[in-house]
Amino acid sequence: MSRKLIHVAAAAIRNSKGEFLIAKRADSQHQGGLWEFPGGKVESDEEAVSALGRELHEELGIQVLEARPLIKVPYHYSDKSVLLDVFEVTKYSGDPWGREGQPVQWVRKADLESFSFPAANTPIIDACLLPSSIAITPVDLTADGIASFAKVAISNGAEAIMLRAHALTNAEFIHVYSMLEPLCDRLGVLLIANTSLAIGNECGADALHLSSIRLAELEGREQFSGRWLSASCHGEVELKAAIEKGVNFVTLSPVKATSSHPDAEPLGWKVFQSLADEYPMPVYALGGLTSHDLRKAQLCGGQGIAAIRSWVSSTSSAL
Repeated sequence: MSRKLIHVAAAAIRNSKGEFLIAKRADSQHQGGLWEFPGGKVESDEEAVSALGRELHEELGIQVLEARPLIKVPYHYSDKSVLLDVFEVTKYSGDPWGREGQPVQWVRKADLESFSFPAANTPIIDACLLPSSIAITPVDLTADGIASFAKVAISNGAEAIMLRAHALTNAEFIHVYSMLEPLCDRLGVLLIANTSLAIGNECGADALHLSSIRLAELEGREQFSGRWLSASCHGEVELKAAIEKGVNFVTLSPVKATSSHPDAEPLGWKVFQSLADEYPMPVYALGGLTSHDLRKAQLCGGQGIAAIRSWVSSTSSAL
């Protein structure tokens, strides 16, 4: 018999330094002694965002001025089930402090994983750590063209580069990856290898993206040695497989009509939002998008967007 989900509104509060505010649960509470993202229970007559504002005022003494959906996480502990409705708060008034006597601490993004959180918080931490925009390399570029694309895309605001180069041999792919890795490391940009498990592991990739076919073939998360494993999804079957196999995040496509797959039926934003809300992992919108769609994707509960030529449309002649 399934238990009723306890609806909780939680906040990933970010300050001007990019740090996140976390609070420590009292030892007497459920999951006591662990750190958490502040928030509290949503009452039956409340909207989640209203509950968030009320709880943050009661717990931290701040007024929420700007918040957007980040991720929804249903989770079943042995003794209770919760639905964490998480918002990213980037604008607020007041100086947060533990009004209820709870310890609070600002934490650098890079240090979040060094704190002990309840298991339900794992996808939230992933969402806090991941970028909002991914530039995917076009398939028709040479090795030098891929490097040029990456530089231009990063200068135009891309926060991650996905190396997708199916025309290259395995040796050529590894070579291009080794060219991009120092550039991305120096600029703090996530480099994602879109390739097989074998080549991803051989590259020593920290992030690997699997096609939907490779996702179906994946036996388990432990097959990849890096930190981030992602996959291409187009509907519920693949999203369910991604969750079951321990994938950290996915791209979901096509959201809009796209010239690269003209026969594919677009999902539209309504379906994208319903799927992003149902599956507890960061979801990137993909397909026919530009950087102007970023806010829409996030308001629909997505992590952000993934796109190809939109990052270099004004400077494509340089490629």
